[in-house]
Amino acid sequence: MTKILNDYSINPSTMALLPSRHFEYDTLVLEQDQELYVRKTPLQLIKKACLEARSSYDGRREYIMYKTNFRHRVPIPVNPSLQIHTFPTRTPNDFDCKWIFFQHIQSLQHAPSRKLSNEKSVITFKNGQTLGMGESYYLLERQVQKTGSCVLMIGGMNQLFTI
Repeated sequence: MTKILNDYSINPSTMALLPSRHFEYDTLVLEQDQELYVRKTPLQLIKKACLEARSSYDGRREYIMYKTNFRHRVPIPVNPSLQIHTFPTRTPNDFDCKWIFFQHIQSLQHAPSRKLSNEKSVITFKNGQTLGMGESYYLLERQVQKTGSCVLMIGGMNQLFTI
């Protein structure tokens, strides 16, 4: 039986927060070694994690917008001291918005064939796990670039190239 959690704390093992249309849970959490089901939305979990890291979601978002002029799908430094940075795949209030955690991305690829699915791209994480995405390769590549520039701005090269 699948265990459903009432709450979840984003941590360095969190790779992605995926919205779910399931009646018992709102988010599928992908961690490096497990999948978890949570009764809070991805955005609720992001906001809580920002507060736990001594700032608000809105404050972190406004800071990035001020420093970069990014206005859409703004990357969020959830907890820079723990090197936890994430980006939304859509407008954060969109139900289908997924949150991908930058530090776990190994590579992006175009989906092999769209004839059998709606996948347009594939994310490969550093642990070898893959995640098919409905978002275009170009959009995800741009989000990775934006997030990388935020990581450099906030924490420098040592955070961008940790192994």
